[in-house]
Amino acid sequence: MEQHEITRAGPLLDDQGNLRETGYARRMLPVYDRNDVKGHTMRIKEWDYYLVMNGQFALALTIADNSYMGLDSISLLDFWENTQVTKSPMRLLPMGNTGMPSSSLEGDSASGGRGYSLLFRREEDQRQLYAHMEHFDGRDALDAHIILTHEPEESMVICTPFDKPGHFYFNQKINCLRASGKVTVGEREYMLDPSDTFAVLDWGRGVWTYHNTWYWASASGLVDGVTFGFNLGYGFGNTSAATENMLFYNGKAHKLSKVRFRIPGRRRKRRYMEQWEFTSDDGRFEMRFDPVMDRSACTSVGVIKSDQHQIFGKFTGLALLDDGTEIFIKDFLGFAEEVENKW
Repeated sequence: MEQHEITRAGPLLDDQGNLRETGYARRMLPVYDRNDVKGHTMRIKEWDYYLVMNGQFALALTIADNSYMGLDSISLLDFWENTQVTKSPMRLLPMGNTGMPSSSLEGDSASGGRGYSLLFRREEDQRQLYAHMEHFDGRDALDAHIILTHEPEESMVICTPFDKPGHFYFNQKINCLRASGKVTVGEREYMLDPSDTFAVLDWGRGVWTYHNTWYWASASGLVDGVTFGFNLGYGFGNTSAATENMLFYNGKAHKLSKVRFRIPGRRRKRRYMEQWEFTSDDGRFEMRFDPVMDRSACTSVGVIKSDQHQIFGKFTGLALLDDGTEIFIKDFLGFAEEVENKW
């Protein structure tokens, strides 16, 4: 499929609150301003999500302002012990007062409540993540300080419209960030070594429709000593201008067309822990995915519902860069998810 690349900086939205230019970019060129949004204020959703992972464990940190509901979340998965803990305190009616930055390039995100705090600090050449939560795992508190460096030159930026005026999804995914630091839970200690620990930032701003199902997969690591990763996703909005499928090699982005997730079982009767397959219409991404752990959560309160399955596992297969270079990976750590939201 033909895909439109955004190559010049400019306002994200026009005077009607619709996307001024739909498509993808390799840098944060569109300029978001919450004051330009014309959609209903209760539909505005803004979030920063970081996932840090190596072969032993994964830590996910979220600060989200979904207007009528704020969500702050910490997840810790231990692959060696086969354990997982997620705590997601909610805040009522933040309505933008969380103060999420209008760009991923600068500004801090911070939130907290009774017994917990989260801070994502953007500095000149690194990102610093702080997390604290009392009684995270039983009586044990969680504390984390993570430093992210080696931000790649290019990333995935997407401007996707919904088929409804004033509704849009603006998103950046930054793969292959190197992570150092420490996470402690009670007496347990997890050390992050930037030689084998990588992070992804999912930075989202938009005005969403009520009912969506999305598919997302991501991985970051090393292939023969060179950073390699990918971002795959679809399921919501009008993606006729561009998909968010992209490979990353040595700091550069390589655009893919459509990639289909083949998940065992039918919808509502998935067999998430069986082997998945990923196939692209341009033949440039052919992978199998062997699950290791399912981080599942289903929240249903009144008209709000979130049914999530984030599957951690290992990718094996072939990816082709823009110049035809073949990248073979085997047991490459990452995740793939299916999430249904009524929000």
